[in-house]
Amino acid sequence: MTHKILIPLDGSKLGETALHHVEKLLTSGRDTEVTLLHVFIPPMPRIESGFAITLDIPLTEEELEPIKNKAMAYLEEAGEALRNKGLDIKCKVVIGKGGLSSAEEIIRVEDEIGADLIAMSTHGRRGLSKWAFGSVTDKVLRAGKAPVLVVRAGG
Repeated sequence: MTHKILIPLDGSKLGETALHHVEKLLTSGRDTEVTLLHVFIPPMPRIESGFAITLDIPLTEEELEPIKNKAMAYLEEAGEALRNKGLDIKCKVVIGKGGLSSAEEIIRVEDEIGADLIAMSTHGRRGLSKWAFGSVTDKVLRAGKAPVLVVRAGG
């Protein structure tokens, strides 16, 4: 039976903390498939007219293509150490559409690939800061189906 691990990465060194922990835990890739995921929620440029009409203009595919390519290159590079250990590494870039948040996109991909484990880093915010900024990790932990390995990043 193949074990499937989903590791969402945001492009930051802080976000890669979970990746390094998974690398230390896994010694061989015989029955493990790791999916590295980057979720990009595109900003919606707004045009406001003088008539109180606001239009959200989505980015075009041509505008999104370099973003996708850069994210895929980042994931390929981030997964190199795991790939060198013989693990089966898949890279997936999701461009958020349909109003889903990053956490909802991660949960959607969890279901899509049938993940057995999600490994995520967290900033470790508490109290008012956590309430004000929210936490993608916390939302995935509460709403996802698979167990979540949460690694507190920073120090």
